[in-house]
Amino acid sequence: MKKIELPRLGKIHPDFFNKHIYHKLGKPDPSLLVKPQNGVDFGVVDLGEQVMVLSTDPFFIAKELGIEKAAWFAVHIIASDVAVSGIAPKYLAIDLNLPPQITEEELVRLWKAVHNECKRLCISVVTGHTARYAGCNYPMVGGATMFGLGKKKELINPAVKAGDVIIISKGPAIEATGLLSAYFPEFIQAKYGASFLKRAQNIFYQMSTVKDASIAASVGGLTAMHDATECGIWGGLFEIAQHSRVGMCIDLDKIILQEEVRLVCSCFDIDPYKSISEGTLLAMANKKKAKFIVSALEENGIPASIVGEVTEQRKGMRVFSGNKSHELKHPRVDPFWGKFEEYLKKRK
Repeated sequence: MKKIELPRLGKIHPDFFNKHIYHKLGKPDPSLLVKPQNGVDFGVVDLGEQVMVLSTDPFFIAKELGIEKAAWFAVHIIASDVAVSGIAPKYLAIDLNLPPQITEEELVRLWKAVHNECKRLCISVVTGHTARYAGCNYPMVGGATMFGLGKKKELINPAVKAGDVIIISKGPAIEATGLLSAYFPEFIQAKYGASFLKRAQNIFYQMSTVKDASIAASVGGLTAMHDATECGIWGGLFEIAQHSRVGMCIDLDKIILQEEVRLVCSCFDIDPYKSISEGTLLAMANKKKAKFIVSALEENGIPASIVGEVTEQRKGMRVFSGNKSHELKHPRVDPFWGKFEEYLKKRK
């Protein structure tokens, strides 16, 4: 039997998840409408006429962004994974395992920013834990669970079918660009200049799908939404297809590629389509509604495009560009983490 190797950094591969984790989920419960699975960002508990949507993530404080920006991002990472269910995030449970070096002033600023963003998004903090511990360090300073509560009919329980179309907002590597430009500005400025660096750093506030998902859900016609996080657009589309047992026909030339993203990824020699992209919404929708979803996103300042179509599983995953095509496979390893570690060492 072939051994499934784990990446040294980043999420485990779907094959390993399916073999060793997916079928070991504690006591079965018929009230679980959506259980843990690849290609789905949330779980769902049936409460009768209502549903409770949950998602858990590390509480990610990228200190180089600045305390306030880092806290904004940490909240949106978790809120985005609930929002793609079609149900708005409403409650937050948070565990702060803080590094010993964090100061009281920094913690005050951090929590004030969390409070302000939760208040703006109509999210209430319901419970938590806060402490400093040896061995804890930035950027992973704990974990959090976001809850949404809504009507069952509002839930978008991923059920993609052949004939649906594929919509992508903002394009690939949004998170990679936002983080690399914050952590390693000197490398970007040396290659492209100070003006471009500022543009790249402005990508930061695109690193959320809360607004994207809310707008798309308000139009209707969606069969699934997914946040393109680790392994980027290619990983996200592959996971959606695997979950729904479908194939896909994807037109690479129709995927938006922002200039800032293209040049930052070139600077660090990473493939943007395989790279971490919190903020990129992958949405599957019926053909009649797709163009209205794209229009609604664009009217709200969110670039989006229809990039392909869902096919039968037997047709596989194909990416087209001009007259050429190739089979899409899961990237397995997100290039961001390796480059992130490499450039941290270069700075020492």
